[in-house]
Amino acid sequence: MTTSASGKPATSGATPGHEDGLAVHTLRDGHGLPLVLLHAFPVDHRMWRPVAEVMPGRFGVLAVDLFGFGASPDGPRTPSLEASADAVARAVRAAGSDRAVVAGLSMGGYVALALAERHPGLVAGLGLVDTKSHADPSEARLNRERIAHQVENERSTDAVMGMVASLLGRTSAERRHELTPRLESWIRAQRPSAVAWAQRAMARRPDRTGVLEGFPGPVTVVVGEEDVLSPVAEAEHMVVAHRSADLRIVPGAGHLSAVEAPDDVAAALADLVARASAR
Repeated sequence: MTTSASGKPATSGATPGHEDGLAVHTLRDGHGLPLVLLHAFPVDHRMWRPVAEVMPGRFGVLAVDLFGFGASPDGPRTPSLEASADAVARAVRAAGSDRAVVAGLSMGGYVALALAERHPGLVAGLGLVDTKSHADPSEARLNRERIAHQVENERSTDAVMGMVASLLGRTSAERRHELTPRLESWIRAQRPSAVAWAQRAMARRPDRTGVLEGFPGPVTVVVGEEDVLSPVAEAEHMVVAHRSADLRIVPGAGHLSAVEAPDDVAAALADLVARASAR
């Protein structure tokens, strides 16, 4: 079943988000602590379906469409990941959970860290997949603003279509040929306004290494061995920051390890839920 942030049942898997909340998709029903999944840029919750399909355990799995993506409404006037985190918190609570394990990939990881900072009572465990706790350097921030202007002016996602080549690892490019057209279709389905908003929100994010250092729950850091956007060194930095974080390096995967190697990512996140549930 798919629900909006209001918790009302949806009529299909592409339910429009309400004006005051995000679209929440129930990928699997279950009991105990649920796992909440936050997607990467510039796709939507569909990237998590392969993981949910092979996820061990019997806990529920929810996936959220972040502001402007998938079935969710556009974000507030001022782009910020803090606003995204607050909206995720409202959505999870409206869906019936006051505490959950939260995992995010890339942009989703940035939102997960903001959620842990702003709503610590909600986050029982933290999964950081192909992401980083550092802020963007100035050159990257300027490039995000350039892309935001371009997609707005062109009213098209063409400016980010080239990302597909860097989202996938070399092994996927050579052997998993079905992934490129799939990612291209997901990106083309997004609204240019969402792409621009998200780029500006990510550009403004602060360094949240300190949030990770002070997080009291279990942490699992997952990274594709071939990830060039959030490389293994960034994952190792986060593991050092938390001190007791579990590091999982996924062989043969790039930045979208959840799409490229769903079995490995599902196993890592299921173990995180088990650790959080045992506390």
